[in-house]
Amino acid sequence: MSGADPSYWCPFAWLPPGEVHAGVLVEVEGTRITSVRTGVSDPPAAAVQLPGLTLPGLANAHSHAFHRALRGRTQSVPTGSAGAGSFWTWRDRMYDLAARLDPDLYYELAVAVYAEMVLAGITCVGEFHYVHHGPGGRPYDDPNAMADVLIAAARDAGLRITLLDTCYLTGGIGSPLTGVQERFGDGDAARWAARVDSLRDRYAGAEDVVVGAAVHSVRAVPADQLPTVAGWANTHAVPLHVHLSEQRRENADCVAAYGVQPTELLFDHGVLGPRTTAVHTTHLDDGGVGLIAGSDTTVCLCPTTERDLADGVGPAGALRRAGAELVLGSDSHAVVDMFEEARALELDERLVTGRRGHWPAGALLATVTEVAHRSLGFSDAGLIEPGARADLVSVRLDSVRTAGAEPAQAVDMVVFAATAADVDTVVSGGVRVVEAGRHRRYDDLASRLDAMVRALW
Repeated sequence: MSGADPSYWCPFAWLPPGEVHAGVLVEVEGTRITSVRTGVSDPPAAAVQLPGLTLPGLANAHSHAFHRALRGRTQSVPTGSAGAGSFWTWRDRMYDLAARLDPDLYYELAVAVYAEMVLAGITCVGEFHYVHHGPGGRPYDDPNAMADVLIAAARDAGLRITLLDTCYLTGGIGSPLTGVQERFGDGDAARWAARVDSLRDRYAGAEDVVVGAAVHSVRAVPADQLPTVAGWANTHAVPLHVHLSEQRRENADCVAAYGVQPTELLFDHGVLGPRTTAVHTTHLDDGGVGLIAGSDTTVCLCPTTERDLADGVGPAGALRRAGAELVLGSDSHAVVDMFEEARALELDERLVTGRRGHWPAGALLATVTEVAHRSLGFSDAGLIEPGARADLVSVRLDSVRTAGAEPAQAVDMVVFAATAADVDTVVSGGVRVVEAGRHRRYDDLASRLDAMVRALW
């Protein structure tokens, strides 16, 4: 892909504090926006003209890249197979896939998955990474080989990555890792931290990589190990993410083992806080909502995955009313489309409450731009303003889905009707990586994905 272009002219652009302006000229130097001018009716000859409505780059706050190979292969429940449609049976299929990965295969799959994200307007991904080691839990010669290939894949696809290295120690509360789960574990949190220290040192100073931390869940990290993971994240001032209350069984097991709900357990052991993002929170109780909001913990919902797995609809409205910030992720990649995730936040709440109009379109857009970037440690991204990362996403307003929008309605049209297929141009870190809806490096992306998924299965 070629280097950065000096300037971009947008017929319409969504600018802080959330307003659409006409005739916007965005000037870029290196990876940063240097100036933004509005009311420029005639585009300069040297400017690249972007069609439709230009948005900041989108951020996907929660990803498991290898889950993309499950798409279309876990949907149908065989006749007469009682219970085959649960999260737990889906997880067995996911473990089967995880057992097949090695560094070479994982790179080839991940670069295709991340390129699919870029085509959808995503310029930053939070990768919740737990397939650390080889079969039987034996470390590779480089214990961080699997993290390295994910970072390389993100760079080659053209997006930034927050590698959320995940501590995963038990197969359930009080149960050892078994089978493929052995690939996920480091023995204890101290050995996890020592390995991640090495990974963090490797990418120190990188402008496009943040090495953060994750607690897989209260099922996978014993209570006495939680402070070590939280302490590591706080010491290094990096994002800390955690799966929380995704399943009712998780809540019940936690109460049986510790006498408290998972949210309270995490709060008591220092996991919640301003740098923390709790993922899913589908089955929070009222006390959990209060602890999340009161600790300034961000919540990442993943509506397309949560509905795909029949997890349920999370308490997004209650969290918003309590003051918690919300972000979104595509998680298992049943769909890679942040517009679909954003509108699902509103539409699911309509189904739950029987009322419309919980979030204005601009607030939904913020969950996949500014707020999501901040949850991934890139607080200088997700806005089109001087000094911000030069990430621009142009969405066509003349497709069969978006035709008919007036400028004042453009954000509503994009959020509630556009799909990833309407993304025309993507500038990531000052470099055009998508043009006319095609990835400039991987023009054969569909065949590449097809070959990789078939190879894995």
